[in-house]
Amino acid sequence: MPEHQTIEWKESWHDEFLEWICGYANAYGGTLYIGKNDNGNVVGISDKDRKKLLESIPNKITDTMGIVADVNLLYENDLQYIEIIVDKYPSLISYHGKYFYRSGSTMRTITGKELDKAILKSQGRTWDGMPIPKLKVEDLRREAIDLFKEKALRRHRLTEEETKVDDSILMENLHLFDEEGYLIRAAMLAFYKEPEKWVTGSYIKIGYFGDSDSDLKYQDEVHGSLIEQIDKTVDLVYTKYLKALIYYDGIQRIEQFMFPQEAFREILLNAVVHKDYSACNPIQISVYEDKIYIWNDGEMPSELDSTEKLFEKHSSKPYNPKLANVFFKSGMIEAWGRGFDKIKEACAKYDGRLPEYNISASGIMVLCKACDKYLELLNDEENLHLGQSDQDVTKMIIAFCKQPHSAKEIMEYIKINDRSFFRRHYLNPMIKTGQLKMTIPDKPKSGNQKYYV
Repeated sequence: MPEHQTIEWKESWHDEFLEWICGYANAYGGTLYIGKNDNGNVVGISDKDRKKLLESIPNKITDTMGIVADVNLLYENDLQYIEIIVDKYPSLISYHGKYFYRSGSTMRTITGKELDKAILKSQGRTWDGMPIPKLKVEDLRREAIDLFKEKALRRHRLTEEETKVDDSILMENLHLFDEEGYLIRAAMLAFYKEPEKWVTGSYIKIGYFGDSDSDLKYQDEVHGSLIEQIDKTVDLVYTKYLKALIYYDGIQRIEQFMFPQEAFREILLNAVVHKDYSACNPIQISVYEDKIYIWNDGEMPSELDSTEKLFEKHSSKPYNPKLANVFFKSGMIEAWGRGFDKIKEACAKYDGRLPEYNISASGIMVLCKACDKYLELLNDEENLHLGQSDQDVTKMIIAFCKQPHSAKEIMEYIKINDRSFFRRHYLNPMIKTGQLKMTIPDKPKSGNQKYYV
């Protein structure tokens, strides 16, 4: 059996290997062999070492870590070696006050934020489920609670009777109290008027960039309860940061954004629910002319490490389950990973690309590229080189066509060279809406029509 993350070979015993045993107990369990070389071949141990190790190793494991491991004597070709089998422990195990974790082929020490998360996990708790003793129900923002109730009723996640209860009972029903009766962090993030008082970075930052990543044109920050941040952010991005380009389907005027709003909302909700708030960094949205980046300092389940896997059928394992439950009850997110199906459906209706996810130790970055129709319209707009709005160009055409003129003459007057663009964007819509009339040519299909108002 080859060496891997749960198997290690050592020719002789050293007490420093107790760190490996601690690491196995904190990870997935594992087996340590004493008397094998790096190729996995048995080199054996002496009778003297065998007797000493079979007695000392179990005692050292129990005395230093408080756990029990199976220590077995094995034989191969008249050579003897020792097998130490370590189980995975539900609680975090320390060795001389330090916590070790086996990851891949290396052993590392768990410290800081990672240690906090590991301890919580070993206790069956999550960061968003920890209590805030000084926070009271009366401190929560009335408007945020009312918005939650409105959304929950609209999506039939709560009945009218369930929303007409005292706020304390509502928080209890949402499992936002701990066993000691204190409100937990999820309640604070969802409903408190200023969550940054308790958790730095619990807001959303938006910026519009020009030709480069350093060319920041303008920016905004969205603060307040997370329940309210979502709608505020979506509205701000789609009214201030994204430009709708116009085209006509028959006489119907259609606004085309680069990315579907419903898909953007789902991505933002995922960022809020999966964010690691203990990192104290805001969610960041970077808007460019033809793309959007959404970044949050969070993580996905280890098995969901690529765009392809995220858009396959998978179970829902939110990083902040208590917070996710609040958003689920409000009707803003779906259970069982359904949010990614909604993103896929919204992009398909928009004839747009699926977002691309880059999941790394530094966070989750989502790239939303502009759809083909938007890029086509953007290219048409850039070809105008006029710096004028559609309305301005339309007024120019109407003023020029008080006397009949051909399409070529009109194009020369308004300085447009692309005949297809001119007809699609101006001529045909203006004829269909009655802003322009067309003369009847002397000969059918002669192409010498003229246009007038």
